[in-house]
Amino acid sequence: MQSDVIILGGGLVGLTLALALDAHGLSATVVDPADPDAVLAPGFDGRASAIASASWNMLQAIGLGERLEGKGCPIASIRVSDGLKPGALDFEPGEGDDALGIMFENRLLRQTLHAAAAEAKHVTLLMPARPIGTERGDHGVMVRLADGRKLTAPLLIAAEGRNSPTRAAAGINVARWQYEHSAIIAAVEHEKPHGNIAYEIFYPTGPFAILPMLPGNRSALVWSVAKADAPGYLKLGPRGFTAELETKMGGLLGKLELLAPLATYPLGFHHAGRITDQRLALVGDAAHGIHPIAGQGLNLGLRDAAALTEVLVEGARLGLDLGDAQLLKRYERWRSLDTFLVAASTDGLARLFGIPGDAASAVRRFGLSAVQRIAPLKSFFMAEARGEYGDKPKLLSGLTV
Repeated sequence: MQSDVIILGGGLVGLTLALALDAHGLSATVVDPADPDAVLAPGFDGRASAIASASWNMLQAIGLGERLEGKGCPIASIRVSDGLKPGALDFEPGEGDDALGIMFENRLLRQTLHAAAAEAKHVTLLMPARPIGTERGDHGVMVRLADGRKLTAPLLIAAEGRNSPTRAAAGINVARWQYEHSAIIAAVEHEKPHGNIAYEIFYPTGPFAILPMLPGNRSALVWSVAKADAPGYLKLGPRGFTAELETKMGGLLGKLELLAPLATYPLGFHHAGRITDQRLALVGDAAHGIHPIAGQGLNLGLRDAAALTEVLVEGARLGLDLGDAQLLKRYERWRSLDTFLVAASTDGLARLFGIPGDAASAVRRFGLSAVQRIAPLKSFFMAEARGEYGDKPKLLSGLTV
């Protein structure tokens, strides 16, 4: 089976990349070992993602906008505070500007991507399918599947997540460390409307994010707690757990009721030393994994997909081999600085807001107040939150390549 690229990993980033290439006439074979029935289960699992405005431009440009229109909750503003103390920083779009982003259930994003892939002319989704061997040579790539099929293409793309076996097999070094925290994921219905406001409340024990969902009395929560405390919180009954949430929120949204089973995962950081190798490119969590403190993990992966799409489409129009080393070098140069800056800033924020004590809190609140008052600095942070800072690919402006 021949295609322009083989993508290992059919998650949110891998399938978006395949559909972006399809929109420009390039073919992709996507291989994923997961059971589609489990991945597309109809029940709400509480997981949600903030799609930044630039990422939303990309989804619209590749034909997913109509499928998702009206199904996500626009983020009208973001409010950042040090605990529940005064001195909050508010990010709000100017009059006539689009929302800062849109909150979608991950379940809905997966279902939409799979439906679009099933109808796409140039996308072949093999799922479940398990690769058992990969050969990358001077003239192309060959992937052997467990069922005996062989796939060939000029380029292999790893979108397998943070524990990418393809990255490991390529000998690519990864800087990584674990934070002493775990994230607890919850979805709640609340007494008061959220007003389309996303809240980021920083505590020394970890950030507490409240993310607006549809309808207006639902929110997704990401609560970072000390790793040793996470099992205890999960053992609380629904009433005990919601009481803890209400305390952390200072009664902001009134009484709460859980809507989905609680989930938790350890928080860590990883950053690949390089994101290309011979006929290989890394995207998404295979290339980098960051603290969820700013909700930029998925958006960083979508920026990878947008940049790689532009590089490959322009290369194809020039008649170049899609696995050409110079094409891949362009992709690496383009993405390296952005991913490093976002990774470093989120790591720095996590450490800064984790310093306990009244003095540290006073310094942080002074910094938040300063950003609130200094328009150019505030505009910079808003552009970064939107995914609009720096040399962005055409797709992030809503333009095809």
